Amino acid sequence: MKRKGIFSNLYLVIIFIILYAPIFYLMLYSFNSGGAMHDFEGFTLEWYKEVFHDTRLLIIVLNTVVIALLSAALSTILGVVGALAIYIVRKRQTKNTLLTLNNVLIVSPDVIIGASFLIFFTILGIKLGFTSVLLSHIAFSVPIVVLMVLPKLQEMSPTLIDAARDLGASRWNVLSKVVLPFITPGIFAGFFMALTYSLDDFAVTFFVTGNGFSTLSVEIYSRARQGISLSINALSTLIFLFTIVLVISYYFINQRNNRQSGMGVKK
Repeated sequence: MKRKGIFSNLYLVIIFIILYAPIFYLMLYSFNSGGAMHDFEGFTLEWYKEVFHDTRLLIIVLNTVVIALLSAALSTILGVVGALAIYIVRKRQTKNTLLTLNNVLIVSPDVIIGASFLIFFTILGIKLGFTSVLLSHIAFSVPIVVLMVLPKLQEMSPTLIDAARDLGASRWNVLSKVVLPFITPGIFAGFFMALTYSLDDFAVTFFVTGNGFSTLSVEIYSRARQGISLSINALSTLIFLFTIVLVISYYFINQRNNRQSGMGVKK
């Protein structure tokens, strides 16, 4: 058993090295004064300064953050409503059908989703740009939020709702005072997942961006095609660090919610 545990840990170490080695390689050469992805000549912050002095790039960063926050917030609201609707349904066949429809956007290839949105927006006459990107990000984020929230609803004991009703609570009070506080960890998880998916998405966004609007993923792809520039490394490093901050923030929020839930149970 001990040997099996050693091999399992070794396997995990190898997997993490394979996953993170390219990222750390990219981050290392974002400080290379030589201007290339080989022959590290010396330490410099020139490429980071170039990123922060690029006005167009800063506007694209702002666009990306605004799209991510708006799509995450709206998709979280819609996802919570959708999860509640699926939870309320009693017929197993209907519930399974709704879950299957919810999972279509998750299991479908991003290229197919992006092309579908492009055709859809073109038919409706929606100009490609901020609106089309926001709507598409909301569309593929809602199913993710549903999958984050629904398990928390299923964990909730029906007796909590019955007890609240017996005490004279209205439907709104049951929802706001019992259900929503219980599923708060799932709501936060859905929000952060939607946020990271929006920040990270390229395939869908590539199809629905217009000439005057772009996001970081599309911009990085466009610049990478023009040739190697270590400003791309610097930009990618900043995005990676921002994502790490999001993950750590979600971890501490989740830990705090778990502690509060534990204190509530003890009381």
